[in-house]
Formats: sequence, structure tokens, C-alpha cells
Amino acid sequence: MNEQPLQALVDAADAYEALFVPALFAQWAPRVADAARLRRGESVLDVACGTGVLAREAAARTGTDGRVVGLDPNPGMRAVAGRIAPAVEWREGIAESLPFAEHTFDSVVSQFGLMFFRDRERALGEMMRVLRPGGRLAVAVWDSLERMPAFAREAELLEQHAGRAAADALRAPFVLGDRAELSALFARAGVIGAEITTLGGRARFPSIRTLVGADLRGWLPVMGVSLTEDRIDRVLEASNDALAPWATGDGAAEFELSAHIVTARAP
Repeated sequence: MNEQPLQALVDAADAYEALFVPALFAQWAPRVADAARLRRGESVLDVACGTGVLAREAAARTGTDGRVVGLDPNPGMRAVAGRIAPAVEWREGIAESLPFAEHTFDSVVSQFGLMFFRDRERALGEMMRVLRPGGRLAVAVWDSLERMPAFAREAELLEQHAGRAAADALRAPFVLGDRAELSALFARAGVIGAEITTLGGRARFPSIRTLVGADLRGWLPVMGVSLTEDRIDRVLEASNDALAPWATGDGAAEFELSAHIVTARAP
């Protein structure tokens, strides 16, 4: 990969860390770590680690005598992750083919990545494969879009002003929200005794335009949807009215959200 595309990926990852991590993802890292019951001295794999918010939480809990590995296929994400937490081991790889031997880790965790894996059943099987006997799995996915009305309204806004493809790109993170379907997925993957816990959280962005602009210029291109600046401007112009119920007195955008954390143990 030449320098210019890599720098673009690093810039996107920097924006992700600066905006999406504090607004959405940071609050879930301690919860996933709690679900995995991480302990000092353990070895932990974070699959689809992004810029490493969960891996950093794992490293804080396992200490200097533990081992934390963050795995992600995106070199920009890994570059930013390595800059923030150089003590963590950052590796390139995909969930469907983990580059580790069987029974390598005490815990495997993954936060909001399972929805995007090409072969989810195979990915879950790989996570179980690299767990030591009795090892712990904890995987977080977003709840259904219907239970998060702010994002549902934003998807409607995009469909109206940017088309179906843009709206579907925003809906994609919520495709595993149905608890029955999620449980069936783990069962098909051979994960025995998986338990699902649903927890509430809260998102906070500096403004409605920041929220929508981040999705338009950041998230949609990741999903293969690029809009013209004219189209982006039209969506942003309509966003304040469309998402007004979630505007706060200080100009921020704040709303409730929820996620499922699935836990299991290796045989």
C-alpha cells in the first residue's frame, strides 16, 4: 500500500477515535471486559479491535504480566491504535481466519464487529478455537434499530435526501439486534450455552450536524456509499429539524441506545 491511501485510512481512523469512540464506543469497553471477567495476568484477543478502545481496557485489567492482542484488517485503525497504546500487540487479520494456534487465549472479546464479518458463523468458530479450555468469550452487537429511535430517524432522513443505499449503510450495524436470531447464530456456530444480556447506554455528540456529518463523510464511505458535497449539504440542512427531539440545551445531540453482550465458555 502506498503512502497516500494509508494516510487517508489513518486520517479516517483518527476521526473515528476522536468522535465515535467517546460518543458511542468507550462506554461499552468496561462492560464487555466485565462480561469476559478479565483478570490480571491473562491473555486476551480483541477481534476487529478498531482503534483499540476495548483492547486498552483489557490491557488495564490484565496488567504488565498479561498479554493483549488487538486484531484488525484495517492498517489505518492499527496505526492509530499502536500510537495510542504501543504496549498492546497489534496484528493484521480477519475474524474468519485468526492467525493463532488453538487454545492460545484465556479470553476472546469483540465489540461491534460481528455484524460486518463476511462469515459470522466461521468467525465465531474461530474465536472458540483459539480459546483455552474454560476460556471466556464476550461479543457485543447493537440492539435493533427499532429500539433506537434517533438512529432510526436518521436513517429515514438519509433515505429521503440521499437514497436507499445511504440509508441501508446506516442501518447495517443493527442487523443482529433480534435476540432470537442472535441466539440462533451462536448455536449454528457451535457455541454451546451462549447467554445474551441487553444493556442500555447513551450517545452524546457535540451537535446534530456533527453526528450526521460524521456518518455522511465517515461511515457511509466505509460501507461503499460516497455522496456528493451537494447531497451532503442537503442532508445536513435538513438534519437539525429531523433530529430536533434529541437536541440538548447546550447544542449537543444526545440519545439512548442499547446493545447485546453475548457470553460463552469454551468446553
